Amino acid sequence: MNAQVDVLEHVVIAVDGTSGSGKSSTCRAVADRLGLRYLDTGAQYRAVTWWMLEQGVDVHDAAAVAARAGEPVLVSGTDPLAPTITVDGVDVSVQIRSDEVNAAVSPVSAVPEVRARLVAMQQAIIAPPGGRHGGIVVEGRDIGTVVWPQAELKVYLTADPAARAARRALENGGVDAASIAATRESLLARDEIDSGRAVAPLTMADGAVHIDSTELTLDEVVDAVVGLVMERR
Repeated sequence: MNAQVDVLEHVVIAVDGTSGSGKSSTCRAVADRLGLRYLDTGAQYRAVTWWMLEQGVDVHDAAAVAARAGEPVLVSGTDPLAPTITVDGVDVSVQIRSDEVNAAVSPVSAVPEVRARLVAMQQAIIAPPGGRHGGIVVEGRDIGTVVWPQAELKVYLTADPAARAARRALENGGVDAASIAATRESLLARDEIDSGRAVAPLTMADGAVHIDSTELTLDEVVDAVVGLVMERR
């Protein structure tokens, strides 16, 4: 195990992909299995969105969001078994998963000033200046393209819309047909916004390995990613 940890000491695994494709569960399990840190960049964008809503900022007014993008103080925990996200010292891990944040996160994430600030934060977490920091699994939508294109392994994780909607609806406590249909429309709308935004659109990075999780169990996806990591090391 020590030899493995030494080999993976500075490895960066970048996992991008669509909402509901299993990124969070996969990344946390991979990080835990390999003894690595974990960073959910989507939680950071959600945290900023939550803060904007709390402050009464019109999230559809890009100039208003940009003007206050530097104010919230964010801290991301990197323990894959207990990831945390705080804003101004308050744990908002639950609040950032609300319907209100779900509906507002894409327009906030598209604001260049928000992305510039959070990308800089993410890069500092991946490789803190001046010291040993350990390897990390980072999930998001622009990790392999913008945040850390030099990652040793880049994965692009997807699943078909029906499977993603069923998974996300189940996470949110709704398993009836109406809940799944509404979730599917929400996911597709976010995909369209994220893929079409001018800054850091959702796209598969050069050299990324595409994994379609539609017909795979979580363990099978995790095994595939861990296998790819070990092949490259």
